[in-house]
Order: sequence, then structure tokens, then C-alpha cells
Amino acid sequence: MISAIRNPRALLAIPVALAAILLCGVSPGQTPAAESPTVHVASMDAVGPRAVEEQTKSALIQDYLHAWQTMGTAFDQNRPDVLQPYFVGIARDQLSSTIREQQALGIQTLYRDQSHDIRVLFYSPEGLSIQLIDTVDLEIEVRDNGKPVGTQHVRTNYVVLLTPTESKWKVRIFQSGAQSPHEVESAAN
Repeated sequence: MISAIRNPRALLAIPVALAAILLCGVSPGQTPAAESPTVHVASMDAVGPRAVEEQTKSALIQDYLHAWQTMGTAFDQNRPDVLQPYFVGIARDQLSSTIREQQALGIQTLYRDQSHDIRVLFYSPEGLSIQLIDTVDLEIEVRDNGKPVGTQHVRTNYVVLLTPTESKWKVRIFQSGAQSPHEVESAAN
């Protein structure tokens, strides 16, 4: 749990960071010294009317994990422009807005992802979108002007919609903690 804070501005940082996690699906990033997270990917054999090709599986997971790293860097450095390569639409808009809010407060947020449990729920017949759910374990550290304010461990589900572009898969929609994996799967059917 994040410890008590004496600085009132830093107290405002905690709701911004938690709102980013719960409402926008903000994700963890990695510092150069951080270890890679543990990643488990469930079978994609029965996720839609179209089979997911091996090359698509590999590119999807690689691009998705790069998106997490990109978000972590954007939040740590308070730079919404860093999101550009891996985010489009509403996901990029929500994340950029949250970064601007934390920047106005003078805080940074460091996300350390420890594990991902990824399950693809649906692959569209045309190959234009993939919906997945990711159960993520992460540690969130809030800093006020570079000084650590507090750290919290979070385990939550992210519902994600990715769409392909000319060179990579991009995150278009992000929702965190909205539903359990069973509820999401039931709603998709």
C-alpha cells in the first residue's frame, strides 16, 4: 500500500496514478536494469472464424509487449508523444490525457510489469482486429519531482483491442479491471 504522504501535491498524485490503471489501462514499463516479465500466452487455436497464423501470433505478442514498454517510458518521462508508435485512437487519447494530468502535478509514475497471462478472445474474419485479455502483475511507483512517494503492487485484467497497421499491431482500446476473464469471454460469445 502507498504510505502516508506529507506533501499535498503528492497526495493528488496517487489518485491520478490509480485512475490511470483502473480507467485507462495504463501499463508498466521497464527501466534498462529491469528484468523482463514472465509471459504466458494461451493457445490461439479456437479464437475466431479465422486461424491465427504463426507469424501473426509472434508479431502480435511482440508488438503488444513493446506497447507496454512504450507506455511505461511515456509515463516515467511525462511524454505523451512516446505513445505514437504503438497506440491509436481512444487508447492513445486517454493515456495522453493522463500523462498531461500527472505532468501538471509534477509527478512521474514508474510501472514494473512482473508477469502477463495473455489470452486471445477473438480474431476477426478479415484479420483487422484481435481482442485479448491480459492478467498482469505489476508494481507502481509514484515519484514527486524524482523522489519516491510510494509503491503499490497491483494485479488486474486488461481487455485490449489491437488493429494491424502497415508495419505493426497497435493498441486501439484499453480497459482495465472492467470484468473478470470469464465475464469478458461470455460477452464475446
